[in-house]
Amino acid sequence: MRIRLNGKDVSLPDGMTVLDLVRHYDLDGEPVAIERNGQIVDRQAFEAEVIQEGDVIEMVRFVGGG
Repeated sequence: MRIRLNGKDVSLPDGMTVLDLVRHYDLDGEPVAIERNGQIVDRQAFEAEVIQEGDVIEMVRFVGGG
């Protein structure tokens, strides 16, 4: 399936969840925020939220520093 991720078109396997996407980019356990089609996805819903063809997703990883 094709989605738009952080402004770029990408291909992903069908049936991926938001959690699968986070794991695909090796961000599992990292502080990340996901917005799907303009709505923030609650971290508790990552496993249940299935990505669909044409979704627009913004994925932001938080980094600390000083």
